[in-house]
Amino acid sequence: MNDIHGNTSGLGPSELKALQRIYRRRVPFEKLTTPELTRSLAAVSHSTGRQVGVLVDRSGTVHHVIVGTASQIMLPDIGRLRAGQGRLRGLRLIHTHLGNEPLTRDDLVDLTRLRLDLVAAICLAPSDGTPTWAYWGHIVPGEEGSREPPFRTYGPLSYARLDVNVRATIEALEEELTRASRRRRTVAKDGRAILIHVCDKKHASESDVSLQELEELARTAGVAVVDTVLQVRNQVDPKYVLGKGKLDDVVILSMQRDADVLIFDRNLSPAQAAALARVTDLKVIDRTQLILDIFAQRAQSRDGKLQVELAQMRYLLPRLGQKDDGLSRLTGGIGGRGPGETKLEIGRRRANERITRLKKQLSKLGKQRKQRRARRGRNPVKHVAIVGYTNAGKSTLLNALTDAGVLAEDKLFATLDTRTRRAPLPNGTEVVYTDTVGFIRDLPKDLFAAFRATFEEAEDADLLLHVIDASDRSHDEHYDTTERLLVDLGLERLPRLVVFNKADQLDPRRAAAMAMSRDGVAVSALKPETLEPLIRRVSRILAEQDAAALDDDYYDDEYAGPSGYDGPDSDDDATFAAQ
Repeated sequence: MNDIHGNTSGLGPSELKALQRIYRRRVPFEKLTTPELTRSLAAVSHSTGRQVGVLVDRSGTVHHVIVGTASQIMLPDIGRLRAGQGRLRGLRLIHTHLGNEPLTRDDLVDLTRLRLDLVAAICLAPSDGTPTWAYWGHIVPGEEGSREPPFRTYGPLSYARLDVNVRATIEALEEELTRASRRRRTVAKDGRAILIHVCDKKHASESDVSLQELEELARTAGVAVVDTVLQVRNQVDPKYVLGKGKLDDVVILSMQRDADVLIFDRNLSPAQAAALARVTDLKVIDRTQLILDIFAQRAQSRDGKLQVELAQMRYLLPRLGQKDDGLSRLTGGIGGRGPGETKLEIGRRRANERITRLKKQLSKLGKQRKQRRARRGRNPVKHVAIVGYTNAGKSTLLNALTDAGVLAEDKLFATLDTRTRRAPLPNGTEVVYTDTVGFIRDLPKDLFAAFRATFEEAEDADLLLHVIDASDRSHDEHYDTTERLLVDLGLERLPRLVVFNKADQLDPRRAAAMAMSRDGVAVSALKPETLEPLIRRVSRILAEQDAAALDDDYYDDEYAGPSGYDGPDSDDDATFAAQ
Protein backbone atom coordinates (compact mmCIF):
# COMPACT_ATOMS: atom_id res chain seq x y z
CA MET A 1 0.00 0.00 0.00
CA ASN A 2 1.37 3.42 -0.98
CA ASP A 3 2.10 5.73 1.94
CA ILE A 4 0.62 9.19 2.38
CA HIS A 5 3.39 11.55 3.52
CA GLY A 6 3.21 14.65 5.64
CA ASN A 7 0.47 16.04 7.86
CA THR A 8 -2.11 13.23 7.89
CA SER A 9 -3.38 13.73 11.45
CA GLY A 10 -7.14 14.33 11.62
CA LEU A 11 -7.90 13.03 8.14
CA GLY A 12 -10.97 10.81 7.77
CA PRO A 13 -11.07 7.41 6.01
CA SER A 14 -12.70 8.86 2.89
CA GLU A 15 -10.02 11.54 2.59
CA LEU A 16 -7.25 8.98 3.02
CA LYS A 17 -8.82 6.79 0.34
CA ALA A 18 -9.05 9.78 -2.00
CA LEU A 19 -5.37 10.46 -1.41
CA GLN A 20 -4.54 6.81 -2.09
CA ARG A 21 -6.37 6.97 -5.43
CA ILE A 22 -4.06 9.78 -6.57
CA TYR A 23 -1.28 7.18 -6.95
CA ARG A 24 -3.22 5.79 -9.95
CA ARG A 25 -2.88 9.01 -11.94
CA ARG A 26 -0.36 9.39 -14.77
CA VAL A 27 1.21 12.57 -16.13
CA PRO A 28 2.93 12.50 -19.56
CA PHE A 29 6.42 14.01 -19.62
CA GLU A 30 5.22 16.63 -22.10
CA LYS A 31 2.46 17.93 -19.80
CA LEU A 32 2.78 20.12 -16.71
CA THR A 33 -0.23 18.34 -15.21
CA THR A 34 -3.45 16.64 -16.34
CA PRO A 35 -7.08 17.61 -15.63
CA GLU A 36 -7.64 14.32 -13.82
CA LEU A 37 -4.68 14.78 -11.46
CA THR A 38 -5.53 18.43 -10.84
CA ARG A 39 -9.19 17.65 -10.02
CA SER A 40 -8.10 14.93 -7.57
CA LEU A 41 -5.62 17.26 -5.83
CA ALA A 42 -8.13 20.13 -5.71
CA ALA A 43 -10.93 18.02 -4.26
CA VAL A 44 -8.87 16.69 -1.32
CA SER A 45 -7.20 20.04 -0.74
CA HIS A 46 -10.53 21.88 -0.58
CA SER A 47 -12.12 19.32 1.74
CA THR A 48 -9.18 19.20 4.16
CA GLY A 49 -8.14 22.86 4.01
CA ARG A 50 -4.54 21.76 3.42
CA GLN A 51 -2.08 21.89 0.57
CA VAL A 52 -1.80 18.59 -1.27
CA GLY A 53 0.94 17.66 -3.71
CA VAL A 54 2.60 14.89 -5.69
CA LEU A 55 6.11 14.07 -6.88
CA VAL A 56 5.93 12.71 -10.42
CA ASP A 57 8.80 11.15 -12.38
CA ARG A 58 9.44 11.51 -16.11
CA SER A 59 7.63 8.29 -16.94
CA GLY A 60 4.48 9.82 -15.47
CA THR A 61 4.38 7.72 -12.29
CA VAL A 62 3.31 9.34 -9.01
CA HIS A 63 6.07 8.54 -6.49
CA HIS A 64 4.80 10.38 -3.42
CA VAL A 65 1.50 11.89 -2.33
CA ILE A 66 2.05 14.59 0.30
CA VAL A 67 -0.28 16.50 2.62
CA GLY A 68 0.85 19.80 4.12
CA THR A 69 -0.68 22.62 6.13
CA ALA A 70 -2.78 25.50 4.84
CA SER A 71 0.38 27.49 3.97
CA GLN A 72 3.14 25.02 3.11
CA ILE A 73 4.03 21.48 2.17
CA MET A 74 6.96 19.49 3.58
CA LEU A 75 8.64 17.12 1.17
CA PRO A 76 9.74 13.67 2.38
CA ASP A 77 13.27 12.33 2.08
CA ILE A 78 13.57 11.37 -1.59
CA GLY A 79 17.11 10.00 -1.61
CA ARG A 80 20.29 11.12 -3.28
CA LEU A 81 20.75 13.17 -6.43
CA ARG A 82 20.97 11.52 -9.82
CA ALA A 83 24.54 11.11 -10.99
CA GLY A 84 26.08 13.17 -13.76
CA GLN A 85 26.98 16.76 -14.46
CA GLY A 86 24.02 19.04 -15.11
CA ARG A 87 21.44 16.40 -14.23
CA LEU A 88 18.20 17.30 -12.53
CA ARG A 89 16.36 15.11 -10.06
CA GLY A 90 13.94 13.61 -12.58
CA LEU A 91 10.98 14.50 -10.35
CA ARG A 92 8.54 17.38 -10.51
CA LEU A 93 6.43 18.75 -7.65
CA ILE A 94 2.81 19.60 -8.44
CA HIS A 95 0.79 20.93 -5.50
CA THR A 96 -2.10 23.16 -4.57
CA HIS A 97 -2.24 26.64 -3.06
CA LEU A 98 -5.34 27.63 -1.08
CA GLY A 99 -5.64 31.05 -2.63
CA ASN A 100 -3.93 33.01 -5.38
CA GLU A 101 -0.40 33.19 -3.91
CA PRO A 102 2.54 32.58 -6.28
CA LEU A 103 5.38 30.15 -5.61
CA THR A 104 6.56 30.66 -2.05
CA ARG A 105 10.11 30.90 -0.77
CA ASP A 106 9.81 27.32 0.55
CA ASP A 107 8.75 26.16 -2.92
CA LEU A 108 11.78 27.79 -4.53
CA VAL A 109 14.19 26.51 -1.85
CA ASP A 110 12.90 22.95 -2.41
CA LEU A 111 13.27 23.41 -6.17
CA THR A 112 16.86 24.56 -5.73
CA ARG A 113 17.94 22.25 -2.92
CA LEU A 114 16.58 19.07 -4.50
CA ARG A 115 17.26 20.09 -8.11
CA LEU A 116 13.72 19.19 -9.08
CA ASP A 117 12.71 19.28 -12.75
CA LEU A 118 10.14 21.92 -11.86
CA VAL A 119 7.70 23.09 -9.21
CA ALA A 120 4.09 23.93 -10.05
CA ALA A 121 1.40 25.45 -7.84
CA ILE A 122 -2.28 25.21 -8.79
CA CYS A 123 -4.33 27.97 -7.14
CA LEU A 124 -7.84 27.10 -5.96
CA ALA A 125 -10.92 29.28 -5.65
CA PRO A 126 -11.75 29.68 -1.94
CA SER A 127 -15.46 29.22 -2.53
CA ASP A 128 -15.60 25.84 -4.27
CA GLY A 129 -11.96 24.71 -4.67
CA THR A 130 -11.94 24.83 -8.47
CA PRO A 131 -8.54 25.48 -10.16
CA THR A 132 -8.07 29.09 -11.25
CA TRP A 133 -4.46 30.09 -11.83
CA ALA A 134 -1.15 28.28 -12.09
CA TYR A 135 2.42 29.26 -11.23
CA TRP A 136 5.48 27.22 -12.07
CA GLY A 137 9.25 27.51 -12.15
CA HIS A 138 12.50 25.70 -12.93
CA ILE A 139 16.21 26.02 -12.26
CA VAL A 140 18.43 28.03 -14.61
CA PRO A 141 22.25 27.93 -14.85
CA GLY A 142 23.71 31.17 -13.55
CA GLU A 143 26.68 33.01 -14.97
CA GLU A 144 29.93 32.94 -12.97
CA GLY A 145 29.76 35.64 -10.29
CA SER A 146 26.14 36.52 -11.05
CA ARG A 147 23.77 37.45 -8.24
CA GLU A 148 20.66 36.62 -10.26
CA PRO A 149 18.34 33.99 -8.71
CA PRO A 150 19.14 30.44 -9.92
CA PHE A 151 15.55 29.87 -11.02
CA ARG A 152 12.92 31.28 -13.37
CA THR A 153 9.23 31.52 -12.50
CA TYR A 154 6.12 31.91 -14.66
CA GLY A 155 2.60 33.04 -13.81
CA PRO A 156 -0.08 33.72 -13.09
CA LEU A 157 -1.25 31.61 -16.01
CA SER A 158 -4.87 30.74 -16.60
CA TYR A 159 -5.35 27.11 -15.67
CA ALA A 160 -7.81 26.66 -18.53
CA ARG A 161 -5.12 27.72 -21.05
CA LEU A 162 -2.13 26.02 -19.47
CA ASP A 163 0.00 24.71 -22.32
CA VAL A 164 3.65 23.99 -21.44
CA ASN A 165 5.92 21.48 -23.23
CA VAL A 166 7.76 20.19 -20.19
CA ARG A 167 9.88 17.64 -22.07
CA ALA A 168 11.39 20.21 -24.44
CA THR A 169 12.00 22.66 -21.58
CA ILE A 170 13.72 20.13 -19.29
CA GLU A 171 15.88 18.55 -22.02
CA ALA A 172 17.11 21.96 -23.22
CA LEU A 173 17.72 23.01 -19.63
CA GLU A 174 19.82 19.93 -18.81
CA GLU A 175 21.99 20.49 -21.86
CA GLU A 176 22.61 24.07 -20.78
CA LEU A 177 23.32 23.03 -17.18
CA THR A 178 25.79 20.38 -18.38
CA ARG A 179 27.73 22.89 -20.49
CA ALA A 180 27.87 25.40 -17.63
CA SER A 181 28.97 22.71 -15.16
CA ARG A 182 31.76 21.49 -17.46
CA ARG A 183 33.09 25.03 -17.89
CA ARG A 184 33.26 25.48 -14.14
CA ARG A 185 34.68 22.04 -13.31
CA THR A 186 37.66 22.53 -15.62
CA VAL A 187 38.70 25.36 -13.27
CA ALA A 188 37.77 23.57 -10.02
CA LYS A 189 38.71 19.91 -10.37
CA ASP A 190 38.53 19.25 -6.61
CA GLY A 191 35.17 20.86 -5.96
CA ARG A 192 33.54 24.25 -5.51
CA ALA A 193 32.89 25.42 -1.98
CA ILE A 194 31.04 28.12 -0.09
CA LEU A 195 32.79 29.19 3.12
CA ILE A 196 30.56 29.93 6.11
CA HIS A 197 31.52 31.80 9.26
CA VAL A 198 29.00 32.17 12.09
CA CYS A 199 29.89 34.00 15.29
CA ASP A 200 28.37 35.94 18.15
CA LYS A 201 28.61 39.71 18.34
CA LYS A 202 31.61 39.85 20.67
CA HIS A 203 33.74 37.96 18.10
CA ALA A 204 32.46 39.82 15.02
CA SER A 205 35.67 41.86 14.71
CA GLU A 206 37.70 38.67 14.12
CA SER A 207 35.44 37.32 11.36
CA ASP A 208 37.30 38.77 8.36
CA VAL A 209 40.67 37.41 9.47
CA SER A 210 39.14 34.03 10.28
CA LEU A 211 37.43 33.77 6.88
CA GLN A 212 40.65 34.75 5.12
CA GLU A 213 42.53 31.95 6.86
CA LEU A 214 39.74 29.47 6.03
CA GLU A 215 39.97 30.52 2.39
CA GLU A 216 43.71 29.81 2.43
CA LEU A 217 43.06 26.39 3.96
CA ALA A 218 40.48 25.61 1.26
CA ARG A 219 42.88 26.71 -1.47
CA THR A 220 45.59 24.49 0.00
CA ALA A 221 43.15 21.57 0.01
CA GLY A 222 42.53 22.09 -3.72
CA VAL A 223 39.01 23.50 -3.42
CA ALA A 224 37.79 26.49 -5.44
CA VAL A 225 36.11 29.02 -3.15
CA VAL A 226 33.14 30.46 -5.04
CA ASP A 227 31.61 32.59 -2.27
CA THR A 228 31.64 33.34 1.45
CA VAL A 229 28.79 33.75 3.93
CA LEU A 230 29.07 35.61 7.23
CA GLN A 231 26.36 35.68 9.89
CA VAL A 232 26.64 37.45 13.24
CA ARG A 233 24.06 36.21 15.73
CA ASN A 234 23.29 36.69 19.39
CA GLN A 235 23.65 32.94 19.76
CA VAL A 236 24.75 30.23 17.32
CA ASP A 237 21.85 27.94 16.38
CA PRO A 238 22.39 24.63 18.24
CA LYS A 239 21.04 22.49 15.38
CA TYR A 240 21.92 24.22 12.11
CA VAL A 241 24.53 26.80 13.30
CA LEU A 242 22.99 29.25 10.82
CA GLY A 243 19.52 30.74 11.18
CA LYS A 244 16.75 29.18 9.07
CA GLY A 245 16.46 32.14 6.70
CA LYS A 246 20.21 32.35 6.16
CA LEU A 247 20.35 28.59 5.59
CA ASP A 248 17.73 28.95 2.82
CA ASP A 249 19.88 31.72 1.32
CA VAL A 250 22.89 29.37 1.36
CA VAL A 251 20.91 26.68 -0.49
CA ILE A 252 19.95 29.16 -3.23
CA LEU A 253 23.49 30.56 -3.33
CA SER A 254 24.93 27.06 -3.79
CA MET A 255 22.81 26.68 -6.91
CA GLN A 256 23.85 30.10 -8.19
CA ARG A 257 27.51 29.24 -7.75
CA ASP A 258 27.23 25.55 -8.71
CA ALA A 259 28.79 24.70 -5.33
CA ASP A 260 28.85 21.16 -3.99
CA VAL A 261 30.58 21.72 -0.63
CA LEU A 262 29.85 23.86 2.42
CA ILE A 263 32.89 24.52 4.64
CA PHE A 264 32.16 25.85 8.11
CA ASP A 265 34.76 27.89 9.97
CA ARG A 266 34.14 26.03 13.21
CA ASN A 267 34.02 22.48 14.50
CA LEU A 268 30.61 20.89 13.95
CA SER A 269 29.16 18.19 16.14
CA PRO A 270 28.19 14.95 14.35
CA ALA A 271 24.50 15.85 14.75
CA GLN A 272 25.01 19.36 13.31
CA ALA A 273 26.92 18.06 10.29
CA ALA A 274 24.25 15.42 9.60
CA ALA A 275 21.39 17.91 9.97
CA LEU A 276 23.05 20.43 7.64
CA ALA A 277 23.78 17.79 5.00
CA ARG A 278 20.19 16.57 5.18
CA VAL A 279 18.70 20.06 4.77
CA THR A 280 21.07 21.31 2.04
CA ASP A 281 21.74 18.08 0.12
CA LEU A 282 25.39 19.21 -0.07
CA LYS A 283 28.62 17.87 1.35
CA VAL A 284 29.25 19.57 4.70
CA ILE A 285 32.69 19.68 6.31
CA ASP A 286 34.08 21.64 9.23
CA ARG A 287 37.44 23.23 9.93
CA THR A 288 38.90 20.13 11.56
CA GLN A 289 37.95 17.92 8.63
CA LEU A 290 39.46 20.42 6.19
CA ILE A 291 42.79 20.47 8.06
CA LEU A 292 42.80 16.67 8.30
CA ASP A 293 42.28 16.50 4.54
CA ILE A 294 45.26 18.79 3.95
CA PHE A 295 47.43 16.69 6.26
CA ALA A 296 46.32 13.51 4.46
CA GLN A 297 47.32 15.02 1.11
CA ARG A 298 50.71 16.27 2.23
CA ALA A 299 52.07 13.76 4.74
CA GLN A 300 55.06 11.97 3.18
CA SER A 301 56.80 9.99 5.92
CA ARG A 302 55.37 6.76 7.32
CA ASP A 303 55.18 8.35 10.74
CA GLY A 304 53.27 11.34 9.40
CA LYS A 305 50.82 9.20 7.44
CA LEU A 306 50.08 7.05 10.48
CA GLN A 307 49.53 10.10 12.69
CA VAL A 308 47.10 11.59 10.16
CA GLU A 309 45.22 8.32 9.78
CA LEU A 310 44.93 8.02 13.55
CA ALA A 311 43.54 11.56 13.78
CA GLN A 312 41.07 10.80 10.97
CA MET A 313 39.87 7.61 12.64
CA ARG A 314 39.34 9.41 15.94
CA TYR A 315 37.41 12.13 14.10
CA LEU A 316 35.30 9.57 12.20
CA LEU A 317 34.42 7.29 15.12
CA PRO A 318 31.68 9.43 16.74
CA ARG A 319 30.28 10.19 13.28
CA LEU A 320 29.68 6.60 12.22
CA GLY A 321 26.17 6.77 13.66
CA GLN A 322 25.32 9.66 11.34
CA LYS A 323 25.81 7.67 8.14
CA ASP A 324 23.04 6.40 5.89
CA ASP A 325 20.34 3.93 6.91
CA GLY A 326 22.28 0.99 5.48
CA LEU A 327 24.41 0.93 8.61
CA SER A 328 21.40 -0.08 10.70
CA ARG A 329 20.63 -3.29 8.78
CA LEU A 330 21.22 -6.48 10.73
CA THR A 331 23.79 -9.08 9.89
CA GLY A 332 24.03 -12.61 11.19
CA GLY A 333 26.32 -15.58 10.75
CA ILE A 334 27.20 -19.06 11.90
CA GLY A 335 27.72 -19.16 15.66
CA GLY A 336 25.52 -16.16 16.28
CA ARG A 337 22.29 -16.01 18.18
CA GLY A 338 19.70 -13.33 17.69
CA PRO A 339 20.33 -10.54 15.18
CA GLY A 340 24.10 -10.38 15.73
CA GLU A 341 26.00 -7.10 15.35
CA THR A 342 24.55 -4.27 13.36
CA LYS A 343 26.70 -2.84 10.59
CA LEU A 344 27.11 0.26 12.74
CA GLU A 345 28.52 -1.83 15.59
CA ILE A 346 30.84 -3.64 13.19
CA GLY A 347 32.05 -0.32 11.83
CA ARG A 348 32.77 0.99 15.31
CA ARG A 349 34.54 -2.19 16.35
CA ARG A 350 36.75 -2.16 13.26
CA ALA A 351 37.51 1.52 13.74
CA ASN A 352 38.56 0.88 17.35
CA GLU A 353 40.72 -2.08 16.26
CA ARG A 354 42.40 0.10 13.64
CA ILE A 355 43.03 2.85 16.19
CA THR A 356 44.68 0.32 18.51
CA ARG A 357 46.95 -0.95 15.70
CA LEU A 358 47.92 2.57 14.71
CA LYS A 359 48.84 3.44 18.31
CA LYS A 360 51.09 0.37 18.52
CA GLN A 361 52.84 1.23 15.25
CA LEU A 362 53.33 4.84 16.31
CA SER A 363 54.68 3.75 19.69
CA LYS A 364 57.27 1.59 17.92
CA LEU A 365 58.27 4.47 15.64
CA GLY A 366 58.52 6.75 18.70
CA LYS A 367 61.05 4.41 20.29
CA GLN A 368 63.08 4.43 17.08
CA ARG A 369 63.07 8.25 17.06
CA LYS A 370 64.23 8.28 20.66
CA GLN A 371 67.16 6.00 19.80
CA ARG A 372 68.14 8.24 16.88
CA ARG A 373 68.03 11.32 19.10
CA ALA A 374 70.20 9.53 21.69
CA ARG A 375 72.79 8.81 19.01
CA ARG A 376 72.69 12.42 17.86
CA GLY A 377 73.06 13.53 21.48
CA ARG A 378 76.54 12.01 21.54
CA ASN A 379 77.46 14.24 18.59
CA PRO A 380 78.56 17.76 19.62
CA VAL A 381 76.89 19.42 16.58
CA LYS A 382 74.56 22.28 17.54
CA HIS A 383 70.84 21.91 16.76
CA VAL A 384 68.56 24.81 15.74
CA ALA A 385 64.80 24.15 15.18
CA ILE A 386 62.68 26.47 13.02
CA VAL A 387 59.14 26.91 14.38
CA GLY A 388 56.24 29.26 13.75
CA TYR A 389 52.78 29.78 12.32
CA THR A 390 51.92 28.00 9.10
CA ASN A 391 53.02 29.74 5.89
CA ALA A 392 55.36 32.09 7.76
CA GLY A 393 58.25 31.08 5.46
CA LYS A 394 60.02 28.44 7.57
CA SER A 395 60.92 26.13 4.68
CA THR A 396 62.11 29.07 2.58
CA LEU A 397 64.33 30.15 5.47
CA LEU A 398 65.75 26.62 5.78
CA ASN A 399 66.59 26.68 2.07
CA ALA A 400 68.24 30.07 2.40
CA LEU A 401 70.36 29.02 5.39
CA THR A 402 71.42 25.59 4.11
CA ASP A 403 70.73 25.37 0.33
CA ALA A 404 68.45 22.47 1.30
CA GLY A 405 66.17 22.63 -1.74
CA VAL A 406 63.12 21.41 0.23
CA LEU A 407 59.58 22.11 -0.99
CA ALA A 408 58.49 25.67 -0.18
CA GLU A 409 55.06 26.82 -1.35
CA ASP A 410 52.82 29.80 -0.66
CA LYS A 411 50.29 27.46 0.96
CA LEU A 412 49.33 26.50 4.47
CA PHE A 413 50.97 23.32 5.78
CA ALA A 414 53.30 22.92 2.80
CA THR A 415 55.62 21.10 5.26
CA LEU A 416 54.25 18.28 7.39
CA ASP A 417 57.36 16.17 7.93
CA THR A 418 60.52 17.43 9.61
CA ARG A 419 63.44 18.28 7.34
CA THR A 420 66.98 18.45 8.77
CA ARG A 421 70.01 19.97 7.02
CA ARG A 422 73.55 20.95 8.07
CA ALA A 423 75.30 24.27 7.49
CA PRO A 424 78.42 25.94 8.92
CA LEU A 425 78.43 29.22 10.85
CA PRO A 426 81.02 31.93 10.08
CA ASN A 427 83.18 30.78 13.02
CA GLY A 428 83.36 27.28 11.57
CA THR A 429 80.84 25.72 13.97
CA GLU A 430 78.54 23.26 12.20
CA VAL A 431 74.81 23.59 12.91
CA VAL A 432 71.91 21.26 12.17
CA TYR A 433 68.74 23.15 11.17
CA THR A 434 65.35 21.39 11.45
CA ASP A 435 62.24 22.63 9.65
CA THR A 436 58.99 21.76 11.46
CA VAL A 437 55.28 21.72 10.70
CA GLY A 438 53.53 25.06 11.09
CA PHE A 439 51.08 25.92 13.85
CA ILE A 440 47.54 27.21 13.40
CA ARG A 441 44.89 28.61 15.73
CA ASP A 442 42.27 26.25 17.14
CA LEU A 443 44.40 23.26 16.26
CA PRO A 444 42.16 20.15 16.11
CA LYS A 445 42.68 18.14 19.27
CA ASP A 446 43.06 14.91 17.30
CA LEU A 447 46.04 16.43 15.46
CA PHE A 448 47.78 17.68 18.58
CA ALA A 449 49.28 14.22 19.15
CA ALA A 450 50.78 14.42 15.66
CA PHE A 451 52.36 17.74 16.59
CA ARG A 452 53.78 16.21 19.74
CA ALA A 453 55.44 13.45 17.75
CA THR A 454 56.80 15.90 15.19
CA PHE A 455 58.20 18.25 17.82
CA GLU A 456 60.02 15.51 19.64
CA GLU A 457 62.76 16.42 17.16
CA ALA A 458 62.88 19.92 18.64
CA GLU A 459 63.06 18.86 22.30
CA ASP A 460 66.84 18.63 22.20
CA ALA A 461 67.36 21.82 20.18
CA ASP A 462 69.88 24.35 21.45
CA LEU A 463 67.85 27.21 19.94
CA LEU A 464 64.39 27.80 18.44
CA LEU A 465 63.98 30.26 15.58
CA HIS A 466 60.40 31.53 15.96
CA VAL A 467 59.51 32.71 12.43
CA ILE A 468 56.73 35.29 11.98
CA ASP A 469 55.25 36.59 8.74
CA ALA A 470 55.85 40.29 9.28
CA SER A 471 53.57 41.20 6.37
CA ASP A 472 50.53 39.47 7.88
CA ARG A 473 48.25 41.87 9.73
CA SER A 474 47.56 39.13 12.30
CA HIS A 475 51.23 38.57 13.15
CA ASP A 476 50.68 39.38 16.85
CA GLU A 477 47.93 36.75 17.11
CA HIS A 478 50.13 34.26 15.24
CA TYR A 479 52.98 34.93 17.68
CA ASP A 480 50.69 34.36 20.68
CA THR A 481 49.25 31.16 19.16
CA THR A 482 52.71 29.73 18.56
CA GLU A 483 53.92 30.63 22.05
CA ARG A 484 50.87 28.95 23.63
CA LEU A 485 51.39 25.77 21.63
CA LEU A 486 55.10 25.70 22.48
CA VAL A 487 54.07 25.74 26.15
CA ASP A 488 51.57 22.92 25.53
CA LEU A 489 54.35 20.93 23.84
CA GLY A 490 56.73 21.51 26.75
CA LEU A 491 59.21 23.53 24.67
CA GLU A 492 58.90 26.85 26.51
CA ARG A 493 62.20 26.19 28.36
CA LEU A 494 64.23 26.35 25.12
CA PRO A 495 65.90 29.66 24.18
CA ARG A 496 64.18 31.44 21.28
CA LEU A 497 65.09 34.03 18.70
CA VAL A 498 62.18 35.75 16.96
CA VAL A 499 62.67 36.13 13.19
CA PHE A 500 60.38 38.55 11.34
CA ASN A 501 60.33 37.13 7.82
CA LYS A 502 59.06 38.82 4.62
CA ALA A 503 60.37 42.13 5.91
CA ASP A 504 60.95 43.24 2.29
CA GLN A 505 57.18 43.71 2.00
CA LEU A 506 57.21 46.39 4.72
CA ASP A 507 58.77 49.80 5.19
CA PRO A 508 62.34 49.09 6.50
CA ARG A 509 61.83 51.31 9.57
CA ARG A 510 58.62 49.50 10.51
CA ALA A 511 60.27 46.08 10.08
CA ALA A 512 63.18 47.18 12.26
CA ALA A 513 60.80 48.48 14.95
CA MET A 514 58.88 45.19 14.96
CA ALA A 515 62.11 43.23 15.37
CA MET A 516 63.34 45.51 18.15
CA SER A 517 60.02 45.14 20.05
CA ARG A 518 60.68 41.40 20.52
CA ASP A 519 64.50 41.49 20.53
CA GLY A 520 64.50 39.71 17.19
CA VAL A 521 65.80 40.21 13.67
CA ALA A 522 64.04 41.21 10.44
CA VAL A 523 64.91 39.27 7.29
CA SER A 524 63.61 38.24 3.91
CA ALA A 525 64.29 34.56 3.29
CA LEU A 526 64.14 35.23 -0.45
CA LYS A 527 67.02 37.72 -0.20
CA PRO A 528 70.19 36.04 1.14
CA GLU A 529 71.89 39.40 1.77
CA THR A 530 69.39 40.12 4.58
CA LEU A 531 70.32 36.95 6.50
CA GLU A 532 73.71 38.08 7.81
CA PRO A 533 72.30 39.68 11.05
CA LEU A 534 70.34 36.48 11.73
CA ILE A 535 73.38 34.25 11.24
CA ARG A 536 75.45 36.51 13.52
CA ARG A 537 72.80 36.36 16.25
CA VAL A 538 72.56 32.56 15.98
CA SER A 539 76.36 32.28 16.14
CA ARG A 540 76.56 34.60 19.18
CA ILE A 541 73.74 32.82 21.10
CA LEU A 542 75.30 29.39 20.54
CA ALA A 543 78.75 30.70 21.51
CA GLU A 544 77.32 32.20 24.70
CA GLN A 545 75.74 28.83 25.50
CA ASP A 546 79.13 27.13 25.05
CA ALA A 547 80.79 29.71 27.28
CA ALA A 548 78.13 29.27 29.95
CA ALA A 549 78.53 25.51 29.75
CA LEU A 550 82.33 25.86 30.25
CA ASP A 551 81.75 28.09 33.26
CA ASP A 552 79.39 25.51 34.74
CA ASP A 553 81.91 22.73 34.15
CA TYR A 554 84.67 24.79 35.74
CA TYR A 555 82.47 25.56 38.74
CA ASP A 556 81.58 21.88 39.14
CA ASP A 557 85.23 20.81 38.88
CA GLU A 558 86.38 23.54 41.29
CA TYR A 559 84.03 22.52 44.08
CA ALA A 560 83.74 18.79 43.53
CA GLY A 561 87.13 18.14 45.14
CA PRO A 562 89.85 15.72 44.00
CA SER A 563 88.75 12.36 42.72
CA GLY A 564 90.32 10.66 45.78
CA TYR A 565 88.45 12.79 48.36
CA ASP A 566 87.15 10.38 51.01
CA GLY A 567 85.97 12.48 53.94
CA PRO A 568 86.88 15.30 56.32
CA ASP A 569 89.69 13.35 58.02
CA SER A 570 91.76 12.75 54.89
CA ASP A 571 94.81 14.67 53.77
CA ASP A 572 93.00 15.58 50.53
CA ASP A 573 90.41 17.46 52.58
CA ALA A 574 93.09 19.51 54.31
CA THR A 575 94.65 20.36 50.98
CA PHE A 576 91.19 21.34 49.52
CA ALA A 577 90.47 23.51 52.61
CA ALA A 578 93.83 25.25 52.28
CA GLN A 579 93.06 26.10 48.71
